[in-house]
Amino acid sequence: MRTPTRIPSRPPNPYEELAELADPDPRTEPLPLIPLRLTYPEQEPDPDEEPWSPPNHRRGRARKRRAGHGRRRNSGHRRRNPLAAVPRTAKLLLTLALCTGILVLADRCAQMYAEKKAQQKLQQELHLAAAPQVDIHGFPFLTQVLEKRLERVDITVPHVAADRISIAKVHASSRDIQLTGSLPSSVRGAVIGNLEGDVKLSFDDMNRELAASQVKFSRRGDDAIAADGKLTVGGQELLLRAQARLRLAGNRGLSTDIGDMSLDLPGIATYRPGANQGLTLHHEAAARISRDAARAKALLSVPAVAERLGVSRENAEAALKSEEKLHQLTGAPRFMEQLTHVNLLDAVLDHPWLLKKLGIDPRLLTALTHIRPPELADRLSFSFTLPKEARDLQLRDVKVEKDGIRATLSGMELPLGQQK
Repeated sequence: MRTPTRIPSRPPNPYEELAELADPDPRTEPLPLIPLRLTYPEQEPDPDEEPWSPPNHRRGRARKRRAGHGRRRNSGHRRRNPLAAVPRTAKLLLTLALCTGILVLADRCAQMYAEKKAQQKLQQELHLAAAPQVDIHGFPFLTQVLEKRLERVDITVPHVAADRISIAKVHASSRDIQLTGSLPSSVRGAVIGNLEGDVKLSFDDMNRELAASQVKFSRRGDDAIAADGKLTVGGQELLLRAQARLRLAGNRGLSTDIGDMSLDLPGIATYRPGANQGLTLHHEAAARISRDAARAKALLSVPAVAERLGVSRENAEAALKSEEKLHQLTGAPRFMEQLTHVNLLDAVLDHPWLLKKLGIDPRLLTALTHIRPPELADRLSFSFTLPKEARDLQLRDVKVEKDGIRATLSGMELPLGQQK
């Protein structure tokens, strides 16, 4: 058996032996534990103090619920009386204002309903394409209806057909209207005590509806209208000018008289058909003739033309023979001015070659002389008569304004609808 190996011990440390002989260090040595006993002085119990008992949480929650219910009850009481602090007079005024507003609203609704019914009735009675606009004035409306009398009613009717043109607008203001029928539920008719209005014809409508929009109408005076447009004659486009004078046809209609018609060949001549038929040169053409010796001699060679120009036979023959005398004659301002006022129609008809000298196509003059003035005037004329349904109305005081024609409309004791 193997003997275990013996480990040699460490030699003793002399310093450790000296440390064991020294007194212990109070800073490192733990203090001994001394038991402590606390004593309290004895107290007598308080007679008012309740003996201790475990807390009751249910009782606390019940108190909170009762407190919350009280607060809600007080709060609800305040909401139910928002006007409690408002004076009695203010409450009465507020109630009165509310009732007044309700009455005004009811009166306005009844007025709008009556206006709508009146529009339908007028459209039916007058056979209008569109319903007119009716405005009933006066307040309160229901009181007027119960009294069967309206103070004022304004009526506006747009675009009424009248012969070849349409009336742009008819506006009438009626006063003292007596209603008939079982009121207020049903109104069968009315009698208009007094009516004043006007009839308006617009130039825009006339331009569109007459002469296929080739003629434009405009104001020339208080009772006259200018018509300006274009007309093709003999393959050439001429400028058409005319004047239409207005006149009343009795007391229910309006018509026009067309006059002062002219057809201009720009820069050359003007032709006037009708009673004042004639052909006159423009200033441009007269100036060219006065500077052109050949054209001037052509005119002076026709005795009728020379006579109308105020040139004697001797002076005309001398001018045809002498260029100097011709220049003296045609260079005078009086000659050119006289040339623009002379009617050359019969002269050129008797001497067709003279037209070419003047710069006019002979075919154009032939076409112009075949124009019938009544047919040309018919393109520009217009008229209208009040519809038979408005037989008690009258027209007066026709006047031309900037944008159209206006005629005054009047009537008294006008029945409308059923009177029984």
